Amino acid sequence: MLSSETIKKIDHEVAKYPADQKQSAVMSALAFAQDEKGWLANETMDFIAHYLGMPAIAVYEVATFYNMYNLQPVGKYKLTVCTNLPCALSGGNDAAARLKQKLGIGFNQTTADGKFTLKEGECMGACGDAPVLLVNNKRMCSFMSDDKIDQLLEELSK
Repeated sequence: MLSSETIKKIDHEVAKYPADQKQSAVMSALAFAQDEKGWLANETMDFIAHYLGMPAIAVYEVATFYNMYNLQPVGKYKLTVCTNLPCALSGGNDAAARLKQKLGIGFNQTTADGKFTLKEGECMGACGDAPVLLVNNKRMCSFMSDDKIDQLLEELSK
């Protein structure tokens, strides 16, 4: 189900907790599985539940609560724009509009070429850097003016 490399990463996380608390590594396990698979199918979450010795519903609860987990396929680049109030007041909605216009898609949609998925995000804890967006949950981009958005899209399109 998951590669031996991913299993090693999960085991490394599991080792950080007492033996009877393996489920504490669920968030890391989901992130590693998503890095490998691109998204979290039910079969992947079931495997993680079994591997960590916890009910599948408990894994589903975690995966559905946090927006960093992809529960359906996404583009090569998932762009998540913060539109929470502080970012919205500092250009977050404008950044979202620019991305929609440049990509030709709305929130929760993927470009026809499968390259970009656009998501609306909640607070990313960088209000002072607004507007902000995340690329694939890993790279935070700050002060996203129209020019910076255009540069980012050009970079990712290469």
